[in-house]
Amino acid sequence: MAKKVKQPTAHRNGIKPPKLERKQIPNHVAIVMDGNGRWAKSRGLPRTAGHEAGEKALVDIVNGAIEIGIKELSVYAFSTENWKRSPQEVKFLMGFNRDVIHSRRDELNDLGVKIRWVGREKRLWKTVIDELKQAESLTKNNKVLTLNMCINYGGRAEILDAAVAIAKDALRKKIKPDALTEKSITKYLYAPLMSDVDLFIRSSGEQRTSNFLMWQSAYAELFFSKKLWPDFDEKIFVNALYFFQNTERKFGSISDSPLALQLNNTKKRNANKMFFISNILSSNVINTVIYLRFFCSKIRLIILLIHRYIITLFYLLKLYDLK
Repeated sequence: MAKKVKQPTAHRNGIKPPKLERKQIPNHVAIVMDGNGRWAKSRGLPRTAGHEAGEKALVDIVNGAIEIGIKELSVYAFSTENWKRSPQEVKFLMGFNRDVIHSRRDELNDLGVKIRWVGREKRLWKTVIDELKQAESLTKNNKVLTLNMCINYGGRAEILDAAVAIAKDALRKKIKPDALTEKSITKYLYAPLMSDVDLFIRSSGEQRTSNFLMWQSAYAELFFSKKLWPDFDEKIFVNALYFFQNTERKFGSISDSPLALQLNNTKKRNANKMFFISNILSSNVINTVIYLRFFCSKIRLIILLIHRYIITLFYLLKLYDLK
C-alpha cells in the first residue's frame, strides 16, 4: 500500500506556482543558499539570526518544489571551505544543522521527502552524522522529492576522493584504468544515484558556483538572484523556472528541440519576408526607372513637338505680316 503523504504548505505570501508541463520542469535543482550573514548584518542582527531566517526560506522552497513537481533538490548547507570561518560560527553551524535535521525530519517525511546526505565524514561532528543517518533511514522509501543535504561538501574534495578510491581499486586490479568512463567514475562520487543538475540557483548577487556539484552541474543552466537567501521566496523560484523554460539546452550538439525549431522557423519566415519585400522593392524600383525613362522620353518628344509647333507658328505669323 502506497504511503499517504501530506500536501505541501501554501507559501506564507499566498504565491501559487505556475502549472507547467513535465518537460518544462527541471528534474534536479541545486541551490547555493548565500547571503544569510549579510541579511543579518543589514538589520543589525548577529550572523546566527541570518542562518535561522534562512531555514524558513529553505522550508518554503522545499514545499514549492513539491508543488511544482521537481523531483530532486540539492542545497549547500555547509561547505568544506566553511571550516575557515570563526570557531564560534562553525560551532553554531554544526549545532544548527544538527538541530534543523532533527526538528524537520518528521515534517519532511510526512511530505514524502527522501533525505540524502552528501559530503565527507572527516571533521564532521558525530552528532550531525548520527542525525543525518537517522533522517536517511526514516525517509529512504519516500518518492515525492529527494532532498540532498550537502554538509561538509566540496566539489573538488568529491572528485579528489573519487580519484583516490579509483586509484586504490586500480592497484587492487578491481578496475582497469583504460576502461574508465564517465558512468563508472560517477559510481565513486558521494551520491552515485544523484542525477545531473538541470538548474543551478545562487542567491545574494554573487555569480559563481563556489565549488558546488562541479561534476553534476557540467550542463546546468545558471540562475543568479540578487536577493539574499532569507528573502528568497517562491516568487523568485518561479522566475528561475521561467528562465529555465526559455533556455535552449543543446549539450554541445545542434538542437532540434521544439523551442529551437520554433526559433529557426521564425528566423526563416522573417528571412523569407525580407527577401519577398526586397524583391518587391527591387522590382518596383526597376519598374519605376523604366517608367520614368519612358515618361521622360515622351516628355522630350512633346517638348520637341511644341517647340516645332511654336517655330512653325512664328514663321506663319511672320509671313502673314509680310503680306
